[in-house]
Amino acid sequence: MDRAALLAAWSKTFGSPAPKGISRTFLRRFLAYEVQAQQSGHLPKAVATALMRPANEGRPKIPAPSLKPGGRLLREWNGVTHVVDVTDGGFVWKGETWRSLSAIAREITGAHWSGPRFFGLNGKAKS
Repeated sequence: MDRAALLAAWSKTFGSPAPKGISRTFLRRFLAYEVQAQQSGHLPKAVATALMRPANEGRPKIPAPSLKPGGRLLREWNGVTHVVDVTDGGFVWKGETWRSLSAIAREITGAHWSGPRFFGLNGKAKS
């Protein structure tokens, strides 16, 4: 089909004009999918229902670790023990205040780490 025929098919199938600037390849693929979906009865009901639910619904909620001012985190990395104190204003490591544990973990390791994971607050940290 040429572009004009694809645009006409889009309008007939969806009852509205195709988005401006859409490529012929995309028009062709989208229309082919829609024709197949109509012939096979669209998605199974369970799948359609699952897609309509919020992404985090039905998942068990894992409580975030509560870090209270005065708490202390210890982590040994490459033979060095790092001590982080929890304060009202963030976290103190090597006499400097940091806003996040992840920033401290990145400084210690030189790589991106989840701070809570690095300090073992969710039980998954590994040396």
